[in-house]
Amino acid sequence: MAPTVHPLTPPPGSDIDFGAVVDNVDLENLTDDDFSTIHDALYKHLVVVVKNQQHLTPRAQYELTRRFDPSASSYGHGKTIDAKRSILHPDLKTVPHQPQVQVIGHGHVASYEGLTDIQLKHPHHRTFHRDPIPDAEDHDFTRFYRWHIDAALYELHPPRVTTLLAVRVPRGRRQTLRYDDGSNETLDVPLGTTAFVSGERMYNRLSAEDKEFVRTSRIEYAPHPYIWMSPARALPTGLGLYSEDRELAPSDLPPIDPAKIQILPMLWKNPVTGHPALQIHPSAVRKIHLKDGSVIDDLKQVRDIVYRLQRPAISPQYVYPHDWEEGDLVLFHNRGVLHSVVGAFGEGEVRLFRQCNLAAGEAPAGME
Repeated sequence: MAPTVHPLTPPPGSDIDFGAVVDNVDLENLTDDDFSTIHDALYKHLVVVVKNQQHLTPRAQYELTRRFDPSASSYGHGKTIDAKRSILHPDLKTVPHQPQVQVIGHGHVASYEGLTDIQLKHPHHRTFHRDPIPDAEDHDFTRFYRWHIDAALYELHPPRVTTLLAVRVPRGRRQTLRYDDGSNETLDVPLGTTAFVSGERMYNRLSAEDKEFVRTSRIEYAPHPYIWMSPARALPTGLGLYSEDRELAPSDLPPIDPAKIQILPMLWKNPVTGHPALQIHPSAVRKIHLKDGSVIDDLKQVRDIVYRLQRPAISPQYVYPHDWEEGDLVLFHNRGVLHSVVGAFGEGEVRLFRQCNLAAGEAPAGME
């Protein structure tokens, strides 16, 4: 039976225009035709869910991820996870026999895929936000931890696709996500959801003037961005950082090779549909290069511009908070959506996931 594709059912009150479910597919024995269906579904719908993949091997997950970019082979963040000062360091563990696949989650796991006695730590917004929700409210309320693209943003090209497999999921509890930015906006979310927003919607909401600006401007990312930003603290929406001069100076970073600093388009072109997506990692931005050759290098100004462009598209009606079930495999177009970890787990709540993304063979294509 050939795979079938049908759009996701949006949550009540949602206005999302992306996401699909693929049925009738054997990912361990994927034919070229079946992969073609998944490939096109991903780029047309940006987020694809394949249910009941409990038995998917790390090898098959890696091979599926790599099939989107056969020139890719190494983990998308490279050696970033080996850097003790990186904000990513506590969040990932590597599958020993498939090093391109990472184990993430929360709680103690006795053994899994060659890892033993592992203690996983779900990123909690109190470790990254300047003004976290009080501990007394932590059970019922949460935040977007950090809106981002999966990418090293230094030396390595951003991955095309990320795959996430839910192995173990705590069920039954929901939280109220608060924006806490004066908007009074909230979002009802399942515990430990992964939240997605469309970069295509983010672009389409812009004014004609802003569309021209993002079409002709480029973002320069900080060198070693996840170490550079480690002392800084995030806004309550998780959409970027406060400008308080807390970032590390170049002299406090690992050696910097200017040739490895990434300057990328603000708009990335969908390889199947041709649609533009506004794809900016708001926490890692450093400068904006303008059409006329001038550069905006005041960090607060750069962040303010990026925030103004991105904030409307993370309003509650545009967010897809996936309600994870064990065996869910979610593939997302890492060059077409932003996503965020969400949630605060309690004692005894265990979450176990596998993640794979691969540094791409080439940089994202802009719209010019």
